[in-house]
Amino acid sequence: MQCIASGVELSTEEFRKEQQFITGLYARLDDLRAQAEGAVRSALSQTGTGLQARLERDVLVAEQSGLLGALNAGENGLCFGRLDFRDGATHHIGRIGIRDNDRERTPLVIDWRAEKARPFYLATGHCPMGLRRRRHISTEGRTVTALHDELLDLTDTERTGHEGADADEVLLAALDAARTGRMHDIVRTIQAEQDRIIRAPHRGVLVVEGGPGTGKTVVALHRAAYLLYEHRELLARRAVLVVGPNPAFLGYIGDVLPSLGETGVLLSTMAELFPGVRATGTDTARAAEIKGRASMAEVLAAAVRDRQTVPGTAIEIPHEGYGTLTLDRAMAEDARWKARGSGLPHNLALPHFAFHIIDALTAQLVERVGADPFGGPNLLGPDDAAQMGKEIAMSHEVHAAIEELWPKLTPAAFVADFLADPSHLPDGEAELIRREGGAWTPGDVPLLDEAAELLGEDDSAARAAAEAERQERIAYAQGVLDLSEGSESYEFEDEESEVLAAHNIIDAERMAERHEEADHRSAAERAAADRTWAFGHIIVDEAQELSAMAWRLLMRRCPTRSMTLVGDPAQTADPAGVGSWERILEPYVAAGHWEHARLGVNYRTPAEIMEVAAEVCRSADPSFVPPRSVRSTGVRPWARHVEPGELASAVARAVADERGTGRLAVIAPARLHATLRPALPDAAHGTTPDLTSEVALLDPRQAKGLEFDVVLVVEPGEYGVSDLYVALTRATRRMAVLHAGALPTALAGLTPWVSPAGRARP
Repeated sequence: MQCIASGVELSTEEFRKEQQFITGLYARLDDLRAQAEGAVRSALSQTGTGLQARLERDVLVAEQSGLLGALNAGENGLCFGRLDFRDGATHHIGRIGIRDNDRERTPLVIDWRAEKARPFYLATGHCPMGLRRRRHISTEGRTVTALHDELLDLTDTERTGHEGADADEVLLAALDAARTGRMHDIVRTIQAEQDRIIRAPHRGVLVVEGGPGTGKTVVALHRAAYLLYEHRELLARRAVLVVGPNPAFLGYIGDVLPSLGETGVLLSTMAELFPGVRATGTDTARAAEIKGRASMAEVLAAAVRDRQTVPGTAIEIPHEGYGTLTLDRAMAEDARWKARGSGLPHNLALPHFAFHIIDALTAQLVERVGADPFGGPNLLGPDDAAQMGKEIAMSHEVHAAIEELWPKLTPAAFVADFLADPSHLPDGEAELIRREGGAWTPGDVPLLDEAAELLGEDDSAARAAAEAERQERIAYAQGVLDLSEGSESYEFEDEESEVLAAHNIIDAERMAERHEEADHRSAAERAAADRTWAFGHIIVDEAQELSAMAWRLLMRRCPTRSMTLVGDPAQTADPAGVGSWERILEPYVAAGHWEHARLGVNYRTPAEIMEVAAEVCRSADPSFVPPRSVRSTGVRPWARHVEPGELASAVARAVADERGTGRLAVIAPARLHATLRPALPDAAHGTTPDLTSEVALLDPRQAKGLEFDVVLVVEPGEYGVSDLYVALTRATRRMAVLHAGALPTALAGLTPWVSPAGRARP
């Protein structure tokens, strides 16, 4: 009894110490937040109205707002661990690093991304990395709720009363927790294999492959946070892009990076990566596959060349006073050859084509007007020829002829014309993608981007306008300086003036530059609006699903090839998906110049469910090896056959039976959603369903990357192998199958349905 009582006293003392530390830590957090809020209020209260004053104020507000965002992100679970080293040193680990005012060199909390925090994730009894103890601290709000200590130095006899018999207790508790409809960060439970990927060097392409539930997505997001921590100056300026498979997925992962204090990241689907376009339409599977082929790049290039025409019959151009000029085929072919020889995109080559046409017409006019009737040299001099060239260059008829032969094109108009008449494709394929009008589809976005590259943007007019505006600012600034130079200044008696006027320390050009309106958008906001933006790093989730044309777009967005690609070839379902990592990277990265990492542990799917899902994959590939599940619930998935007319009511009853057991997903073929929706009036559904709802109605593609406590898979016989594998592996607790049609052979071994009263639950 004495030992037990002693242990309780010791335990209480440990709680008291940690609670005292956490209380002080939050007091420091509140101080920092108050300082940042005060700086923002002070800046906003400044009365200066000059451009320079506004610029300084806006920069300060942006900096302090960013700090406030990080501080607010760290509020929940600010400190979650402690490292006790053999040498007596102790370090607390948390979401963000916080220092004490009085001891700037001694952090109160070390950021989880810092090198000093690595033993929290990597140390083992075999390799303790200098540790004697690792403590996990659980909090609710600002209150310590639990402590869990792992002894790493077995020779250490000191005990706290919080030693746990199971080293995986904290991880399993997190895995067993009910889902909320939003992905959570894993800073408290990062495993060693995940840590190595998160902290992989920032160079080249890293491929992270893993089956369902291996945490590859959350690992990639933590890698983004780590890279922003390690390379803040570079990546904050160039931004990080995270590409997800669908809007529902982006909503699901949207809280992870902000919870880690990182908001300067652009989350996007492929459908949103062409500024000004939101692709809401849909393609048939065959049309998507055709549009996604790498050969479409050459098809579009040929379609652009088709718009660079020559006249079948000569174009007659009236010229006042000198009759009619003739623009014939040979003249146009020569101009086209020279314009194409410039190597410039279509729109940027237009001035070259126009120059050669105008030059040829000028030569024609000079020859006609200046010809010597007696066969001598031309009677017109260079000045006369130059004047005639100017007249021709100003002719509306000449410009109309040039526009007809080499029209200026926009990506949207060009691709719309191409889809209305898909040239350079076999007739059967052309019919499959032919479309006049209608909404853009995700498969159109890479075509638009490719067209933008082929066409180029002639920004000469915009640049000229910007330069004219700049010259106006300089002229205005010079006027201000001239006034200051002529104004009276005070001087000390018998001494030269010690008062410097404005013209003594700055010239007009620099003064004008200082007063330019600054762009205060974040790097992510500017990147979203700029098609030519080069990101510092790109993370692509479900990367195996992207088409070859989509990869052309993404590689243009990241010329440094600093990328993290996340996916699982076994889950490739999109008909346009490249699937193989080698086929994805071969056109852009030399063999041996990209790294491949594999996650082999399934943290989501219980072993009973994973066993069923693996049989589905083995039916197509007998050599398939699934990821190893770390959990077993003892509850096997069940299947129930119902009559076709009873399917909706059976699904509704199954959902009602599971109410109150966590988040539930009904995964069904899209064609059944209209039938199931009335039976599930409270279910979230649509393109971007609210996944925080208790029930969600999804198709298999929408379910990619998501997880739920309970999953009901409807009519699995209508799915392909990849889609069925995805649907079966979304559950963290229980999974069941309801079907009116035939059950796939691979699911024949499912436990028959039993009534809820007789069904085992964990």
